[in-house]
Amino acid sequence: MNASTPSPAPIVIATRESRLALWQAEHVQALLQARGHAVALLGMTTRGDQILDRALSKVGGKGLFVKELEAALEDGRAGIAVHSLKDVPMDLPAGFALACVMEREDPRDAFVSPRYANLDALPQGAVVGTSSLRRVVLLRHARPDLRIEPLRGNLDTRLRKLDDGQFDAIVLAAAGLKRLGLQERIRAVFTPEQMLPAAGQGALAIEVRAHRADLLAALAPLAHRPTWLAVAAERAVSRALGGSCSMPLAAHAHFGTDGLLHLRAAWGDPERPGLLVRADAGAAVATEPEAQALGERVALTLRDGGMR
Repeated sequence: MNASTPSPAPIVIATRESRLALWQAEHVQALLQARGHAVALLGMTTRGDQILDRALSKVGGKGLFVKELEAALEDGRAGIAVHSLKDVPMDLPAGFALACVMEREDPRDAFVSPRYANLDALPQGAVVGTSSLRRVVLLRHARPDLRIEPLRGNLDTRLRKLDDGQFDAIVLAAAGLKRLGLQERIRAVFTPEQMLPAAGQGALAIEVRAHRADLLAALAPLAHRPTWLAVAAERAVSRALGGSCSMPLAAHAHFGTDGLLHLRAAWGDPERPGLLVRADAGAAVATEPEAQALGERVALTLRDGGMR
């Protein structure tokens, strides 16, 4: 490049300003910089960050965490947005696309408590914090005696509420704790058999305007195909059932040693702790349409099993 050739404009990443969201954005920034791109961050506060006194399912769902970031993409203030995939609505607005899904961190849920080693060690009537309807349903199914109380705020806020004595234990995504170097706070990790994860949990996704071929090309090397296919199947279950964070739905897929993509899903009713409908299936999957077809098949099985 000679002196008269202007440097390309930096790729601007729109990100929430929580510590975990900034870690995620800085992780993508470092990967892109290692490939020779200039990258800047645009920190933003979303409505999901501002509304802390009500459950997300009652105020618009997890899409509240991404709408302001999408507005920054639309008006050109930013080129890409980095999301926790489980916060991304099943269907993006017209003109937007997921450029890539990155390799997944631990997708499981973590049991966090200053006093108790695991869920079974909690005394009868113990107070457990979570605002995820999925976790509420699965916790009540496993321990109907527990008191499940709402827990909102970023990861540090949730841990502080636990340490202040408001809860005997809380349930968090293992991925966030590990990314921030807080794995020592994990007393136990739930197996998927104990607590099936949410669709997309542990995976990062990068959103762009669909017409930005330059950004799609720049981000393609960051994609992890096995993760992308697994989460496509998971999200297809939710999409087929009209899923949102107001639906207590779990879905998790992984490639087995047999080479098949194995997908499990569960649905429960927050008002009926004994009701939990499960479904699972496996298939040879090499493309997104095949992954989505697997998800749709599992969704149909849930419906047939009594999901309302």
